[in-house]
Amino acid sequence: MVKIRLRRMGAKRAPFYRVVVADSKYPRDGRFIDEIGTYNPMTEPAEVKIDAEKAAKWLANGAQPTDTVKDLFKKNGIIK
Repeated sequence: MVKIRLRRMGAKRAPFYRVVVADSKYPRDGRFIDEIGTYNPMTEPAEVKIDAEKAAKWLANGAQPTDTVKDLFKKNGIIK
């Protein structure tokens, strides 16, 4: 199954995430199919940049977002 999820980047105690499309069998920080955005929770307010076209394309093709990514999509108006 293809998932849209967060890939952790950054240093210890300073997380930075990339929003990626990956097979659910791949490791969290391992191989991925496509990168569709970034999420930085350390800034105030949290910085979210997502390519809406790519996200909509992957959702239409059956990719399942994780709960956190689903919340980010709702806040950015990608899904209702």
